[in-house]
Amino acid sequence: MKVMKFGGTSVGSVNSILALKKIVESDADDHVIVVVSALGGITDKLIATSRLALNGDKTYTDEFDAMVRRHHEMIDTIITDEADKKALLEYLDGLFNELKSIYMGVFLVHEMSEKTSAAIVSYGERLSSRIVATLIDGAEWFDSREFIKTETKHGRYRLNAEVTEKLVKETFRRVPNISVVSGFIAKDSGTGEVTNLGRGGSDFTAAIIAAALDATQLEIWTDVNGFMTADPRVIATAYTIRELSYTEAMELCNFGAKVIYPPTIYPVCQKNIPIYVKNTFNPSDEGTVIKQRVDVTDRLVKGISSMMATSLITISGLSVVSVIGFNRRIFSCLAENGIQVILVSETSAENTTTIGVRDDDCMKAMQILNKEFAKEIKVGDMFPMAAVSGLCTITVVGENMKRRSGMTGKIYNIVNSAGITIVASAHGSNETTMSFVVDSKMQKVAMNIVHEALLNG
Repeated sequence: MKVMKFGGTSVGSVNSILALKKIVESDADDHVIVVVSALGGITDKLIATSRLALNGDKTYTDEFDAMVRRHHEMIDTIITDEADKKALLEYLDGLFNELKSIYMGVFLVHEMSEKTSAAIVSYGERLSSRIVATLIDGAEWFDSREFIKTETKHGRYRLNAEVTEKLVKETFRRVPNISVVSGFIAKDSGTGEVTNLGRGGSDFTAAIIAAALDATQLEIWTDVNGFMTADPRVIATAYTIRELSYTEAMELCNFGAKVIYPPTIYPVCQKNIPIYVKNTFNPSDEGTVIKQRVDVTDRLVKGISSMMATSLITISGLSVVSVIGFNRRIFSCLAENGIQVILVSETSAENTTTIGVRDDDCMKAMQILNKEFAKEIKVGDMFPMAAVSGLCTITVVGENMKRRSGMTGKIYNIVNSAGITIVASAHGSNETTMSFVVDSKMQKVAMNIVHEALLNG
Protein backbone atom coordinates (compact mmCIF):
# COMPACT_ATOMS: atom_id res chain seq x y z
CA MET A 1 0.00 0.00 0.00
CA LYS A 2 1.24 3.46 -0.88
CA VAL A 3 0.19 7.00 0.02
CA MET A 4 0.23 9.66 -2.70
CA LYS A 5 -0.09 13.37 -2.01
CA PHE A 6 -0.97 15.89 -4.72
CA GLY A 7 -0.37 19.60 -4.10
CA GLY A 8 -2.34 22.63 -5.21
CA THR A 9 -0.67 22.87 -8.61
CA SER A 10 -1.54 19.20 -9.23
CA VAL A 11 -5.25 19.97 -8.78
CA GLY A 12 -5.12 23.56 -9.99
CA SER A 13 -6.15 23.14 -13.61
CA VAL A 14 -8.08 20.80 -15.87
CA ASN A 15 -4.90 19.39 -17.39
CA SER A 16 -3.20 18.81 -14.06
CA ILE A 17 -6.17 17.15 -12.39
CA LEU A 18 -6.61 14.84 -15.38
CA ALA A 19 -2.92 13.99 -15.11
CA LEU A 20 -3.53 13.18 -11.43
CA LYS A 21 -6.35 10.82 -12.43
CA LYS A 22 -4.09 9.01 -14.90
CA ILE A 23 -1.25 8.65 -12.37
CA VAL A 24 -3.50 7.28 -9.63
CA GLU A 25 -5.45 4.89 -11.84
CA SER A 26 -2.20 3.49 -13.26
CA ASP A 27 -1.49 2.28 -9.70
CA ALA A 28 -4.97 0.84 -9.20
CA ASP A 29 -3.63 -2.71 -8.83
CA ASP A 30 -2.20 -1.68 -5.48
CA HIS A 31 -4.06 -0.12 -2.54
CA VAL A 32 -3.59 3.64 -2.84
CA ILE A 33 -4.49 6.46 -0.48
CA VAL A 34 -4.59 9.83 -2.26
CA VAL A 35 -4.24 13.01 -0.18
CA VAL A 36 -5.07 16.27 -1.95
CA SER A 37 -4.59 19.95 -1.27
CA ALA A 38 -7.02 22.70 -2.19
CA LEU A 39 -7.08 23.84 -5.82
CA GLY A 40 -4.01 25.97 -6.50
CA GLY A 41 -4.41 29.45 -5.01
CA ILE A 42 -7.72 28.72 -3.29
CA THR A 43 -6.37 28.75 0.28
CA ASP A 44 -4.91 32.22 -0.31
CA LYS A 45 -8.19 33.30 -1.89
CA LEU A 46 -10.20 32.02 1.09
CA ILE A 47 -7.99 34.03 3.45
CA ALA A 48 -8.03 37.18 1.30
CA THR A 49 -11.81 37.05 0.98
CA SER A 50 -12.22 36.71 4.75
CA ARG A 51 -10.09 39.83 5.25
CA LEU A 52 -12.26 41.80 2.83
CA ALA A 53 -15.34 40.72 4.76
CA LEU A 54 -13.67 41.56 8.08
CA ASN A 55 -12.88 45.07 6.83
CA GLY A 56 -16.46 45.64 5.70
CA ASP A 57 -15.53 45.57 2.00
CA LYS A 58 -18.56 44.41 0.01
CA THR A 59 -16.36 43.18 -2.83
CA TYR A 60 -15.78 40.04 -0.76
CA THR A 61 -18.91 38.71 -2.49
CA ASP A 62 -17.24 39.09 -5.89
CA GLU A 63 -14.25 37.06 -4.70
CA PHE A 64 -16.56 34.43 -3.25
CA ASP A 65 -18.52 34.18 -6.51
CA ALA A 66 -15.24 33.78 -8.43
CA MET A 67 -14.31 30.79 -6.26
CA VAL A 68 -17.70 29.21 -6.88
CA ARG A 69 -17.36 29.70 -10.65
CA ARG A 70 -13.87 28.20 -10.70
CA HIS A 71 -15.01 25.01 -9.00
CA HIS A 72 -18.14 24.79 -11.16
CA GLU A 73 -16.15 25.23 -14.36
CA MET A 74 -13.70 22.56 -13.27
CA ILE A 75 -16.52 20.11 -12.59
CA ASP A 76 -18.31 20.91 -15.87
CA THR A 77 -15.13 20.12 -17.78
CA ILE A 78 -13.79 17.00 -16.07
CA ILE A 79 -16.87 15.12 -14.81
CA THR A 80 -18.58 13.57 -17.81
CA ASP A 81 -21.20 11.39 -16.12
CA GLU A 82 -24.28 13.60 -15.69
CA ALA A 83 -25.55 11.85 -12.56
CA ASP A 84 -22.13 12.14 -10.89
CA LYS A 85 -21.89 15.78 -11.94
CA LYS A 86 -25.32 16.63 -10.53
CA ALA A 87 -24.62 14.93 -7.19
CA LEU A 88 -21.21 16.57 -6.90
CA LEU A 89 -22.51 20.05 -7.69
CA GLU A 90 -25.28 19.66 -5.12
CA TYR A 91 -22.76 18.63 -2.48
CA LEU A 92 -20.32 21.42 -3.27
CA ASP A 93 -23.06 24.04 -3.41
CA GLY A 94 -24.09 22.97 0.08
CA LEU A 95 -20.53 23.64 1.26
CA PHE A 96 -20.48 26.99 -0.56
CA ASN A 97 -23.74 28.01 1.13
CA GLU A 98 -22.16 27.25 4.53
CA LEU A 99 -19.09 29.26 3.59
CA LYS A 100 -21.19 32.15 2.32
CA SER A 101 -22.99 32.32 5.67
CA ILE A 102 -19.68 32.41 7.55
CA TYR A 103 -18.38 35.24 5.37
CA MET A 104 -21.59 37.19 5.85
CA GLY A 105 -21.31 36.82 9.62
CA VAL A 106 -17.72 38.13 9.53
CA PHE A 107 -18.85 41.05 7.35
CA LEU A 108 -21.73 42.00 9.65
CA VAL A 109 -19.93 41.83 13.00
CA HIS A 110 -16.46 42.93 11.76
CA GLU A 111 -14.92 40.17 13.82
CA MET A 112 -13.14 36.93 12.98
CA SER A 113 -11.85 34.55 15.62
CA GLU A 114 -9.09 32.01 15.09
CA LYS A 115 -11.81 29.34 15.18
CA THR A 116 -13.69 31.06 12.35
CA SER A 117 -10.53 31.53 10.31
CA ALA A 118 -9.64 27.83 10.61
CA ALA A 119 -13.16 26.88 9.55
CA ILE A 120 -12.95 29.12 6.48
CA VAL A 121 -9.65 27.73 5.15
CA SER A 122 -10.87 24.15 5.65
CA TYR A 123 -13.28 24.51 2.74
CA GLY A 124 -10.49 24.39 0.15
CA GLU A 125 -9.59 20.75 0.84
CA ARG A 126 -13.18 19.75 1.53
CA LEU A 127 -14.13 20.92 -1.95
CA SER A 128 -11.11 19.62 -3.88
CA SER A 129 -11.07 16.17 -2.29
CA ARG A 130 -14.71 15.53 -3.25
CA ILE A 131 -13.98 16.58 -6.83
CA VAL A 132 -11.01 14.20 -7.03
CA ALA A 133 -12.95 11.35 -5.38
CA THR A 134 -15.69 11.72 -7.99
CA LEU A 135 -13.23 12.01 -10.88
CA ILE A 136 -11.22 8.84 -10.08
CA ASP A 137 -13.00 5.63 -10.99
CA GLY A 138 -13.88 3.54 -7.94
CA ALA A 139 -12.46 5.97 -5.39
CA GLU A 140 -13.89 6.27 -1.87
CA TRP A 141 -13.78 9.63 -0.04
CA PHE A 142 -12.62 10.08 3.56
CA ASP A 143 -12.87 13.21 5.71
CA SER A 144 -9.51 13.73 7.44
CA ARG A 145 -11.20 15.74 10.20
CA GLU A 146 -12.52 12.45 11.56
CA PHE A 147 -9.09 10.92 12.18
CA ILE A 148 -6.46 13.70 12.11
CA LYS A 149 -6.62 15.28 15.56
CA THR A 150 -4.79 18.26 17.01
CA GLU A 151 -4.28 19.88 20.39
CA THR A 152 -3.27 23.44 21.27
CA LYS A 153 0.22 24.10 22.65
CA HIS A 154 1.74 27.58 23.10
CA GLY A 155 -1.22 29.03 21.23
CA ARG A 156 -0.68 26.87 18.13
CA TYR A 157 -2.25 23.72 16.75
CA ARG A 158 -0.10 20.63 17.22
CA LEU A 159 -0.77 17.07 16.12
CA ASN A 160 -2.16 14.79 18.80
CA ALA A 161 -0.08 11.89 17.55
CA GLU A 162 -1.33 9.16 19.86
CA VAL A 163 -5.04 9.75 19.20
CA THR A 164 -4.46 10.29 15.49
CA GLU A 165 -2.50 7.07 14.97
CA LYS A 166 -5.23 5.05 16.67
CA LEU A 167 -8.00 6.65 14.59
CA VAL A 168 -6.12 6.27 11.30
CA LYS A 169 -5.66 2.56 11.93
CA GLU A 170 -9.34 2.18 12.81
CA THR A 171 -10.52 4.17 9.79
CA PHE A 172 -8.41 2.22 7.31
CA ARG A 173 -8.80 -1.21 8.86
CA ARG A 174 -10.48 -2.06 5.58
CA VAL A 175 -8.51 -0.23 2.90
CA PRO A 176 -10.44 0.40 -0.34
CA ASN A 177 -8.53 0.03 -3.58
CA ILE A 178 -8.39 3.83 -3.95
CA SER A 179 -9.06 6.19 -1.05
CA VAL A 180 -9.18 9.97 -1.38
CA VAL A 181 -8.46 12.08 1.71
CA SER A 182 -8.71 15.82 2.33
CA GLY A 183 -5.27 17.06 3.36
CA PHE A 184 -4.30 19.87 5.77
CA ILE A 185 -7.48 19.95 7.86
CA ALA A 186 -8.14 18.36 11.24
CA LYS A 187 -10.24 18.68 14.41
CA ASP A 188 -9.26 19.50 17.96
CA SER A 189 -9.24 16.28 19.97
CA GLY A 190 -10.86 18.01 22.95
CA THR A 191 -13.33 20.56 21.57
CA GLY A 192 -14.11 19.08 18.16
CA GLU A 193 -13.46 22.44 16.50
CA VAL A 194 -12.06 22.50 12.97
CA THR A 195 -8.28 23.07 12.97
CA ASN A 196 -5.43 22.43 10.55
CA LEU A 197 -1.80 21.31 10.34
CA GLY A 198 -0.45 24.61 9.01
CA ARG A 199 0.46 25.75 5.52
CA GLY A 200 1.90 22.78 3.68
CA GLY A 201 -0.02 20.51 6.05
CA SER A 202 -1.30 18.22 3.30
CA ASP A 203 2.21 16.75 3.05
CA PHE A 204 2.09 16.13 6.79
CA THR A 205 -1.36 14.51 6.53
CA ALA A 206 0.01 12.06 3.97
CA ALA A 207 3.07 11.26 6.10
CA ILE A 208 0.96 10.68 9.21
CA ILE A 209 -1.26 8.21 7.35
CA ALA A 210 1.71 6.46 5.70
CA ALA A 211 3.47 5.98 9.03
CA ALA A 212 0.37 4.77 10.89
CA LEU A 213 -0.40 2.19 8.20
CA ASP A 214 3.22 1.14 7.53
CA ALA A 215 2.91 2.05 3.86
CA THR A 216 5.54 0.79 1.42
CA GLN A 217 6.22 4.35 0.26
CA LEU A 218 5.04 7.94 0.37
CA GLU A 219 4.85 9.88 -2.90
CA ILE A 220 4.75 13.69 -2.95
CA TRP A 221 3.51 14.86 -6.37
CA THR A 222 4.27 18.49 -7.13
CA ASP A 223 5.30 20.74 -10.06
CA VAL A 224 9.08 20.11 -10.01
CA ASN A 225 11.24 17.05 -10.71
CA GLY A 226 12.12 16.61 -7.05
CA PHE A 227 14.69 18.38 -4.88
CA MET A 228 17.23 20.48 -6.73
CA THR A 229 20.76 21.42 -5.73
CA ALA A 230 19.48 24.99 -5.25
CA ASP A 231 16.53 27.19 -6.12
CA PRO A 232 16.58 27.36 -9.95
CA ARG A 233 15.15 30.88 -9.78
CA VAL A 234 18.39 31.92 -8.09
CA ILE A 235 20.85 29.51 -9.71
CA ALA A 236 20.28 28.69 -13.38
CA THR A 237 22.67 25.70 -13.29
CA ALA A 238 20.85 23.93 -10.44
CA TYR A 239 19.94 20.29 -11.16
CA THR A 240 17.81 17.53 -9.63
CA ILE A 241 19.21 15.55 -6.70
CA ARG A 242 18.33 11.90 -7.25
CA GLU A 243 18.90 10.67 -3.68
CA LEU A 244 18.81 12.33 -0.27
CA SER A 245 19.01 10.95 3.24
CA TYR A 246 16.22 11.87 5.63
CA THR A 247 18.65 14.18 7.44
CA GLU A 248 19.75 15.95 4.26
CA ALA A 249 16.17 16.49 3.11
CA MET A 250 15.11 17.77 6.53
CA GLU A 251 17.97 20.27 6.65
CA LEU A 252 17.30 21.56 3.13
CA CYS A 253 13.62 22.07 4.03
CA ASN A 254 14.36 23.69 7.38
CA PHE A 255 16.60 26.24 5.70
CA GLY A 256 14.34 27.33 2.88
CA ALA A 257 13.77 24.58 0.29
CA LYS A 258 10.00 24.57 -0.22
CA VAL A 259 9.66 21.22 -1.95
CA ILE A 260 7.94 19.54 0.98
CA TYR A 261 6.67 20.66 4.39
CA PRO A 262 9.49 19.92 6.91
CA PRO A 263 7.41 17.97 9.51
CA THR A 264 6.50 15.51 6.73
CA ILE A 265 9.82 13.71 7.02
CA TYR A 266 9.77 12.75 10.70
CA PRO A 267 6.84 10.25 10.83
CA VAL A 268 8.01 8.22 7.83
CA CYS A 269 11.66 8.41 8.89
CA GLN A 270 10.73 6.63 12.12
CA LYS A 271 9.26 3.78 10.07
CA ASN A 272 11.99 3.84 7.39
CA ILE A 273 9.41 4.52 4.67
CA PRO A 274 10.96 6.05 1.53
CA ILE A 275 9.61 9.34 0.18
CA TYR A 276 9.48 9.88 -3.57
CA VAL A 277 9.16 13.47 -4.79
CA LYS A 278 7.82 13.50 -8.34
CA ASN A 279 6.42 15.86 -10.97
CA THR A 280 2.75 15.58 -11.88
CA PHE A 281 3.53 17.27 -15.19
CA ASN A 282 6.48 14.98 -15.97
CA PRO A 283 5.59 11.64 -14.34
CA SER A 284 8.20 9.67 -16.30
CA ASP A 285 11.03 11.51 -14.52
CA GLU A 286 12.44 9.46 -11.64
CA GLY A 287 12.37 12.46 -9.28
CA THR A 288 14.08 12.38 -5.88
CA VAL A 289 13.99 9.54 -3.39
CA ILE A 290 14.50 10.28 0.31
CA LYS A 291 15.55 7.29 2.40
CA GLN A 292 17.66 6.09 5.31
CA ARG A 293 20.72 5.00 3.35
CA VAL A 294 21.84 6.58 0.10
CA ASP A 295 24.45 5.44 -2.41
CA VAL A 296 28.04 6.31 -1.57
CA THR A 297 29.36 9.33 -3.46
CA ASP A 298 32.54 11.36 -3.29
CA ARG A 299 30.61 14.63 -3.51
CA LEU A 300 30.72 16.43 -0.16
CA VAL A 301 27.70 18.68 -0.70
CA LYS A 302 24.21 17.65 -1.88
CA GLY A 303 22.48 21.01 -2.01
CA ILE A 304 22.28 24.62 -0.94
CA SER A 305 19.23 26.40 0.41
CA SER A 306 18.62 29.91 1.68
CA MET A 307 16.30 31.71 4.03
CA MET A 308 15.67 35.40 3.45
CA ALA A 309 14.43 37.84 6.10
CA THR A 310 16.78 36.61 8.80
CA SER A 311 17.61 38.64 11.92
CA LEU A 312 20.59 38.14 14.22
CA ILE A 313 20.12 38.88 17.92
CA THR A 314 23.27 39.31 19.99
CA ILE A 315 23.08 38.29 23.65
CA SER A 316 26.22 39.42 25.43
CA GLY A 317 27.81 40.76 28.57
CA LEU A 318 31.09 40.93 30.41
CA SER A 319 29.90 38.43 33.01
CA VAL A 320 27.71 36.14 30.89
CA VAL A 321 29.72 33.08 31.96
CA SER A 322 28.53 33.66 35.53
CA VAL A 323 24.83 33.72 34.58
CA ILE A 324 23.43 30.37 35.71
CA GLY A 325 21.55 28.43 33.03
CA PHE A 326 22.33 31.07 30.41
CA ASN A 327 21.76 29.02 27.23
CA ARG A 328 18.91 27.01 28.71
CA ARG A 329 17.05 30.21 29.60
CA ILE A 330 17.53 31.66 26.10
CA PHE A 331 16.04 28.68 24.29
CA SER A 332 13.38 27.84 26.87
CA CYS A 333 11.81 31.30 26.97
CA LEU A 334 11.80 31.57 23.16
CA ALA A 335 10.34 28.08 22.70
CA GLU A 336 7.60 28.77 25.25
CA ASN A 337 6.57 31.73 23.11
CA GLY A 338 6.61 29.81 19.84
CA ILE A 339 9.73 31.44 18.36
CA GLN A 340 12.01 29.23 16.27
CA VAL A 341 15.77 29.73 16.49
CA ILE A 342 17.34 29.23 13.05
CA LEU A 343 20.99 29.10 14.08
CA VAL A 344 23.28 29.65 17.04
CA SER A 345 26.81 31.09 17.00
CA GLU A 346 29.01 31.55 20.06
CA THR A 347 32.35 33.29 20.56
CA SER A 348 35.27 31.30 21.92
CA ALA A 349 35.35 33.57 24.96
CA GLU A 350 31.78 32.45 25.76
CA ASN A 351 30.68 36.01 26.53
CA THR A 352 28.52 36.41 23.43
CA THR A 353 25.84 34.22 21.86
CA THR A 354 24.23 35.17 18.57
CA ILE A 355 20.96 33.57 17.49
CA GLY A 356 19.19 33.78 14.16
CA VAL A 357 15.42 34.24 13.97
CA ARG A 358 13.00 35.31 11.26
CA ASP A 359 12.59 39.05 10.79
CA ASP A 360 8.91 38.77 11.75
CA ASP A 361 9.89 37.29 15.13
CA CYS A 362 12.77 39.64 15.89
CA MET A 363 11.06 42.36 17.95
CA LYS A 364 9.05 39.85 19.96
CA ALA A 365 12.16 37.75 20.62
CA MET A 366 14.11 40.77 21.85
CA GLN A 367 11.31 41.77 24.22
CA ILE A 368 11.15 38.24 25.61
CA LEU A 369 14.91 38.02 26.11
CA ASN A 370 15.18 41.47 27.68
CA LYS A 371 12.44 40.48 30.09
CA GLU A 372 14.02 37.09 30.86
CA PHE A 373 17.40 38.65 31.68
CA ALA A 374 16.10 41.92 33.16
CA LYS A 375 17.86 41.39 36.51
CA GLU A 376 21.22 40.58 34.90
CA ILE A 377 20.91 43.59 32.58
CA LYS A 378 20.03 45.86 35.51
CA VAL A 379 23.13 44.92 37.54
CA GLY A 380 25.42 45.09 34.50
CA ASP A 381 26.18 41.38 34.05
CA MET A 382 24.60 41.55 30.60
CA PHE A 383 23.89 44.16 27.94
CA PRO A 384 20.41 44.80 26.47
CA MET A 385 19.70 42.73 23.36
CA ALA A 386 20.99 44.06 20.03
CA ALA A 387 19.71 42.99 16.60
CA VAL A 388 20.44 43.31 12.90
CA SER A 389 17.70 42.49 10.38
CA GLY A 390 17.42 42.17 6.62
CA LEU A 391 19.94 39.35 6.38
CA CYS A 392 19.99 36.02 4.53
CA THR A 393 20.96 32.61 5.90
CA ILE A 394 22.58 30.30 3.35
CA THR A 395 23.00 26.64 4.27
CA VAL A 396 25.23 24.04 2.63
CA VAL A 397 23.98 20.46 3.20
CA GLY A 398 25.63 17.06 2.77
CA GLU A 399 26.09 13.89 4.84
CA ASN A 400 29.67 13.61 3.51
CA MET A 401 30.58 16.84 5.30
CA LYS A 402 30.74 14.89 8.56
CA ARG A 403 34.20 14.90 10.09
CA ARG A 404 35.68 16.54 6.97
CA SER A 405 38.24 19.13 8.00
CA GLY A 406 38.64 22.40 6.13
CA MET A 407 35.05 22.80 4.90
CA THR A 408 34.40 25.96 6.93
CA GLY A 409 37.62 27.57 5.73
CA LYS A 410 36.87 26.56 2.15
CA ILE A 411 33.41 28.13 2.21
CA TYR A 412 34.73 31.29 3.86
CA ASN A 413 37.39 31.59 1.17
CA ILE A 414 34.84 31.08 -1.62
CA VAL A 415 32.49 33.75 -0.25
CA ASN A 416 35.20 36.22 0.75
CA SER A 417 36.78 35.96 -2.70
CA ALA A 418 33.70 37.73 -4.06
CA GLY A 419 34.04 40.53 -1.51
CA ILE A 420 31.10 39.28 0.55
CA THR A 421 31.26 39.56 4.34
CA ILE A 422 30.00 36.63 6.39
CA VAL A 423 28.23 38.13 9.40
CA ALA A 424 27.85 34.87 11.36
CA SER A 425 28.20 31.13 10.82
CA ALA A 426 27.18 27.92 12.53
CA HIS A 427 27.42 24.16 12.13
CA GLY A 428 24.51 21.79 12.61
CA SER A 429 24.81 19.42 15.55
CA ASN A 430 24.80 16.41 13.20
CA GLU A 431 27.66 17.88 11.13
CA THR A 432 25.69 17.67 7.87
CA THR A 433 25.16 21.43 7.56
CA MET A 434 27.16 24.62 7.58
CA SER A 435 25.17 27.87 7.65
CA PHE A 436 26.46 31.37 7.10
CA VAL A 437 24.71 34.74 7.18
CA VAL A 438 25.23 37.55 4.66
CA ASP A 439 23.47 40.76 3.70
CA SER A 440 20.28 39.81 1.85
CA LYS A 441 21.38 41.88 -1.17
CA MET A 442 24.26 39.44 -1.65
CA GLN A 443 22.15 36.25 -1.57
CA LYS A 444 22.21 35.52 -5.29
CA VAL A 445 25.93 36.19 -5.73
CA ALA A 446 26.89 34.17 -2.65
CA MET A 447 24.75 31.19 -3.58
CA ASN A 448 25.97 31.12 -7.17
CA ILE A 449 29.66 31.15 -6.32
CA VAL A 450 29.25 28.47 -3.63
CA HIS A 451 27.13 26.31 -5.95
CA GLU A 452 29.63 26.69 -8.78
CA ALA A 453 32.54 25.74 -6.57
CA LEU A 454 30.99 22.86 -4.59
CA LEU A 455 28.34 21.40 -6.92
CA ASN A 456 29.32 22.30 -10.48
CA GLY A 457 33.07 22.29 -9.94
